[in-house]
Amino acid sequence: MEADDLSTFRERWKHELKTEKSTKDKVGYFGHHSKDSPSDPNTSYWQKQPQPRPQDQPQYVSIAEGLLDGRTSPLLDRIKEERTRRKRAPESNSINKGAPPKKVSGSCHKLLEQFIQDLNELNDIPFFDVELPYELALKIFQFLSRTDLSRCAQVSKSWKVLAEDEVLWHRLCLMEGFHSGASISDSPCWKSMLRDACNTESIVKSNWKNRVGSIRNLQYELGKVLCDVSSCAGLVIAGYTSGDVRLWDTLHWDTSYLRSTHSIRNESPAPHISLVRINKTIATAAYENGCVDVWSTETGLEPIHQYQHLQRVHALDLSPDCPTLASASGPEVRLDSTDEQGYWRSQCLIQLPKPVDGVLVVPGRRHFPLVTAWAGESVYLLDSRRKEEEPNVLHSVYGHPVTCVDVTASKAALGVKSCGWGMNDGGNKIQVYSLETSQLEITVGNSAGDFTCVNLRDSPPHLLVCGNKDRRVRVFDLRTGSSVVSLYAHHMGVTTVQADDWKIVSGGAEGLISVWEMRIGAKLWEMHNRHPVRHIEFNGSTLVTANIPDEKQPRGACITDDDLTAHRRHRGLICHYDFSMDSLAPDFVLPICRSNYIESSGYNFNIGLAMPYDILSGP
Repeated sequence: MEADDLSTFRERWKHELKTEKSTKDKVGYFGHHSKDSPSDPNTSYWQKQPQPRPQDQPQYVSIAEGLLDGRTSPLLDRIKEERTRRKRAPESNSINKGAPPKKVSGSCHKLLEQFIQDLNELNDIPFFDVELPYELALKIFQFLSRTDLSRCAQVSKSWKVLAEDEVLWHRLCLMEGFHSGASISDSPCWKSMLRDACNTESIVKSNWKNRVGSIRNLQYELGKVLCDVSSCAGLVIAGYTSGDVRLWDTLHWDTSYLRSTHSIRNESPAPHISLVRINKTIATAAYENGCVDVWSTETGLEPIHQYQHLQRVHALDLSPDCPTLASASGPEVRLDSTDEQGYWRSQCLIQLPKPVDGVLVVPGRRHFPLVTAWAGESVYLLDSRRKEEEPNVLHSVYGHPVTCVDVTASKAALGVKSCGWGMNDGGNKIQVYSLETSQLEITVGNSAGDFTCVNLRDSPPHLLVCGNKDRRVRVFDLRTGSSVVSLYAHHMGVTTVQADDWKIVSGGAEGLISVWEMRIGAKLWEMHNRHPVRHIEFNGSTLVTANIPDEKQPRGACITDDDLTAHRRHRGLICHYDFSMDSLAPDFVLPICRSNYIESSGYNFNIGLAMPYDILSGP
């Protein structure tokens, strides 16, 4: 009904403006009749009123009519005439300063069309000399960044409405990694949500650089030695020489013990933990006797799956995306996963020519699990669909053993040790293969030391970070093969490393954890513990580190050597660092940051965070 009323109003107005007038009278600005013209009963009241003649029109009316007729403003005409006069001869003083005659007829019709066009701008977005529908303009604005959208919001009111559309800002939030998985209806203002998230990220980054936050020790009090640690998405799992497996939820700070199969059967003595792994939903542990237990982190603490190897499990890995488990004992590789009903099944059991050094499940959701295993100088790509066929050899060079491996959904990075004649070819290298074509893509590195760790899965796009026995941490650009960063990090060799877009966290065999700024290559801060660093995992605001002893049965730690209860300094340590804004309460500030002037000696790092002026005495 509103659209019909608007159309009726437009037609009636056009009819009133186009009413025939006397041919002897000059048409005014709104087309009024002269005094001698007969009165028309259909003429509106405002048309019967005396209207100004063209010569009596206001200046703004003349300017508007000139713009509608395609002319420029009178000021520009005067400037043009003045330039023409200066170009003429000095003796010529006669200049035609008269403006071109104004076109009066038909002006009211053009003003009416302009008014109707202005009404249509309520639904159309002006793009310079073209008007586009709102939906099409929204698709164009989807290619802009948040800075460009903020600039476009200052152009006009219509652009401001378009640039602040919730669809655009919800899309930017998801693209920049904030509020992943949220729908557009979860927030009334996604622009403010993105602004708050960016401000929080900036504060957390500053806390990382200045080591401002809280630290917790995930301590095990039963007196046994730490064997292995794994963490993922706020969950931390640890295995000990007592055969116990402990799980921490660092988001809610809940702790629980996972009951193993041998504890249910009351087997004594309990076997030591060999390896542990965890993802968002599944936790698993391998024991010295070859037993492997699987738990669900969501449903309970009892094992949901269990199987047995004939020998000690040397390698264990769990897919980060799906419930797929790979384990290796001797030359045997076993792959287990859930079926369509959710029951665990053994997918394949493959025998390799040599004892397996390590296994990694290729990340990504697939219809069939894919596993990378390396043994000696060979790297194999195992497909669960081809159980009877020979495993696909991804890399094999005789006499050049593989020291470390990391995989992503499409690539595999191998640290290859050069021996004998291979040392003349530039030393040890890292080779990157494509998992789709099984072809070598690029070779980086040229080091005399062995590569001990490589991280491709957690590194920024096109970058690879690795550690070496020559005490250095290196970052390579996979597009050019050049070294981006080379840091002298740990004097006893690098054991583990991880990097993101601006920082590097590395651990060494001497027990030192170092945080580096990648752009300038400077060390931000470091922490030291007694045992080698075997695990590092961090996200935006938290860091989990584990110092795991090499000696699982220390002697001479207690009064009698027969007492197997290890001293606290021999057990190992798990630390959880939190750099978020919620951890800035006084109880969570690092102890060294709470130093005051009364202490006789102190550490000079971050001492300015506490300024106890109230306890100073004297003038």
